[in-house]
Amino acid sequence: MDKPTIFEPYQAGPDIDVVPAYFPIPGLGILPVNAFVLKATEPVLVDTGLVPLSDEFMEKLSSVIDLEDLRWLWLTHNDQDHIGSLQLVLEKAPKLRVITTFLGLGKMSLFQPLPMDRVHLLNPGQSISVGDRTLNSIKPPAFDAPETTSFYDPKTNAYFSSDCFGALMSEPVENAADIGSKDLQEGLVTWSTVDYPWLHRVDGPLFTKTLNRVHEMSPKIILSCHLPAAHDMTDELLKYLAAVPATEPFVGPDQQALESMLKEMSEE
Repeated sequence: MDKPTIFEPYQAGPDIDVVPAYFPIPGLGILPVNAFVLKATEPVLVDTGLVPLSDEFMEKLSSVIDLEDLRWLWLTHNDQDHIGSLQLVLEKAPKLRVITTFLGLGKMSLFQPLPMDRVHLLNPGQSISVGDRTLNSIKPPAFDAPETTSFYDPKTNAYFSSDCFGALMSEPVENAADIGSKDLQEGLVTWSTVDYPWLHRVDGPLFTKTLNRVHEMSPKIILSCHLPAAHDMTDELLKYLAAVPATEPFVGPDQQALESMLKEMSEE
């Protein structure tokens, strides 16, 4: 895979559809980039995919839900791989409101201001009713943007974890268990050192306390924006993430390595 690619949506569980895409990272593999549709009585879209795949994303999204039925967009944070189709979704889903934080709203105002009458500010520790269930906002154990929020849906026992528990992979799959424990651990640890470099400076007991909050929730399924759906894998994923602070920090290729990579690519 040499360019971002979107795949067919799949069902991760009752009321939950995944709109999956993959982004190639040279020398490291591919990174899943997922959006989700939670089919509550007030349906919720979680993030809006990659910018380069916006047209394809809208087509796939429309195949799993009528956009006029969408009531909420949970914007986990404002990185470009999460807001790719944000403006199109706002246009095509006129009844939708964006769930974000004050900081998230402020960051969006720097380049794509959100209409204030379509925003709902929700902080970690707070909850919101989406008709037949109440979603609980949570600060995830690991994140790469300060406005990040994740949430737990008690009806499906699913934890939508934003970037947390993301992993680099070698090929697309629909179930994280199909990656294999060794490759999953390596992919999760590697990606975590890339995306959350601050974990190497975190206080150990405090990080453990943060991880324990997820353990206490005991979600049946973890839905990361950067991992295939993970069923009954909470303890395994927490174990891998807990090991990250003790690993070597990630150091990216320098100019010499980049020139070597470009030369190899031109010779293929």
